Amino acid sequence: MKAQSVAKNYFFLTILLIAMILGSIIGYIYPAFSNNIAFLGTIFIRLMFCIVVPMVFASIAGAVSNTGSLKRSGKILWVTVLTFVITGAVAAVIYFVLVMIYPPVLSPWTNAAAEEIGSHATMTQMIVNFFTVEDFVGLLTRRAMLPLIVFSVLFGFAVNLAGEEGEPVRKFLSSLTAVMLKLVNIVTYYAPIAFFAIFADLVATYGPQISEDYGRALLLYYPVCFIYIFTAFPVMAWIGAGSAGVKAMFAHILKPAIVSLGTCSSVATIPTNMEAAAETGISKDVSEIVLPLGATMHMDGSCFSCVLKIVFVMGVLGQPVSFSDLPFIVLIAVFSSVGMSGVPGGGYIGEYIIASLFFPEKMELAFPILVAIGNLVDPPATMINAAGDYVVSFIVSRFVDGPDWLKKAHAS
Repeated sequence: MKAQSVAKNYFFLTILLIAMILGSIIGYIYPAFSNNIAFLGTIFIRLMFCIVVPMVFASIAGAVSNTGSLKRSGKILWVTVLTFVITGAVAAVIYFVLVMIYPPVLSPWTNAAAEEIGSHATMTQMIVNFFTVEDFVGLLTRRAMLPLIVFSVLFGFAVNLAGEEGEPVRKFLSSLTAVMLKLVNIVTYYAPIAFFAIFADLVATYGPQISEDYGRALLLYYPVCFIYIFTAFPVMAWIGAGSAGVKAMFAHILKPAIVSLGTCSSVATIPTNMEAAAETGISKDVSEIVLPLGATMHMDGSCFSCVLKIVFVMGVLGQPVSFSDLPFIVLIAVFSSVGMSGVPGGGYIGEYIIASLFFPEKMELAFPILVAIGNLVDPPATMINAAGDYVVSFIVSRFVDGPDWLKKAHAS
């Protein structure tokens, strides 16, 4: 991998980080000025709020409508998806326990008052609200994200079932998705200015405490990611092929890990993962399903970051976190990371899901914090996501080709 390519992939992330640091410095030195430029950040946030509804609908409905026949190897598919969900849930539980032991935010940010907790709806009403809104107009708001996703999935299936008659709609959805992603790119060019203003205002309003809290968050996240590679990955390889699998995994995982760090992209790591899988002796049909699917669904590192984001903002707002929150947080972490990652723009959608479900009255404060954490933890998260795709293929091979698949591969 060329150094120029690595620099290009990290360039924008570096620019955002510099903008955040400079904004924090200005906010500390010139608080009055920083409060006055807060509107520059509000513009960016509201632009993203305007984009999210049509982008969610077009991208999800388009992805479902373009789904081909599932006559591919069914056993490979269900074992793969089940493994992704289980490993994602385990990663989320592990990280939740860690943030309970070492919370990233020790005290609420000044003036960021906790949201009032209203009366709880009945179970049946919660189920109704999860899937639907009262009418179509209710879908056209960022606060109805989950009903919009359900509607988009059903709409995509309907287009798919319509066959040739649905082809114009399918093409429209694909075109609309492409246009919305370009619109996101256009708005993103403004992001460094916006994040400069946002962090200047945050420091001016809440004080330098935010730098300490972000530092605590990263101090926990980065080591955990590397520990996960040397603990969870060997366990997965051992489940897939015993002690020989662990040796084979460590012999071939370095290159995919480096490529994923350099590109910050699971998709860009697919060719390297394919090469590592072939050298290991993994069946071609297994690697051709597991690795591309893993690039969009296997997101253990993103499950880590999702839990961190939720607990971080709850700490900022002074909301208590307890183990009773574990099931819901894990569910959202798996859904937003595993389920939404294959959708174009899924990262942004994940942030909106978190903000709308956990912090509906504090969206404008929560959203930039969630995005900032996502940018800061993206490299190690991608490394776990992408390199982990290769490791999951060991488990799938065991269930598809038998427990001696690796020995047979070496013998042949």
